[in-house]
Amino acid sequence: MSRIQKTFSRLQAAGRQALIPFITAGDPAPSATVGLMHALVAGGADIIELGVPFTDPSADGPVIQRAAERALAHGTSLRRIIAMVAEFRERDADTPVVLMGYANPVEAMGYEAFGAAAAKAGIDGLLTVDLPPEEAAARAAILKRHGVAPIFLLAPTTPPERAQAVARLAEGYVYYVSLKGVTGAANLDVASVAAKLAELRAHIALPIGVGFGIRDAESARAVAAVADAVVIGSRVVQEVEQGEAGLADRLTAFLGGIRSAIDAPRP
Repeated sequence: MSRIQKTFSRLQAAGRQALIPFITAGDPAPSATVGLMHALVAGGADIIELGVPFTDPSADGPVIQRAAERALAHGTSLRRIIAMVAEFRERDADTPVVLMGYANPVEAMGYEAFGAAAAKAGIDGLLTVDLPPEEAAARAAILKRHGVAPIFLLAPTTPPERAQAVARLAEGYVYYVSLKGVTGAANLDVASVAAKLAELRAHIALPIGVGFGIRDAESARAVAAVADAVVIGSRVVQEVEQGEAGLADRLTAFLGGIRSAIDAPRP
């Protein structure tokens, strides 16, 4: 059983939802990333999504775009990120780590080379924003052979046929984009999210995490009532953007508030 599967099994047995924060690797500096990953775990992260910076982050809003620019300015590369995860594993053998980004860096490295290096470093999954399931079968097979879960996005506009295609290829969990727009967008409609998740669960047995538009304890708690996992990205990256002074403690404190809201007893 993979780390991702163990995490969701443990949480489901306890009647809890996963908390999945996102940070961009290499932001504010490559030397800071591993420490920030540990800070997220201290704040209650169940799974970490680690962003791979890319020059054309088409699905990301301005906050994560700026983070990618800062990381790239520091020379952050996919191979360097893999090394960061290997360093993280020296102290944390259990928390799943998923790389999230775009196809180009992995294509440039090659899926076989990436899969082997990712498995050796302790990377658990890859979420490629711009790789649709119709083009992913061969790539997903390579990842699975190396024990790396291919994770896919679903959206409010996803038809049943595409949900079925994702169900055939995906492992670990799937990521539901809660609204039409880029990361950090507002106007989260939890009732619409709940209705779409009910539709998707007719085709997908994997846990479903919900992200985009989750900014605070209130929105996180509302999403946790209908999803298997709460994914929070832009708001976490905003903390990073405020500066390095006390950053690890700020991340732990912020995420701790989200964790408490998700776990609070419901009427």
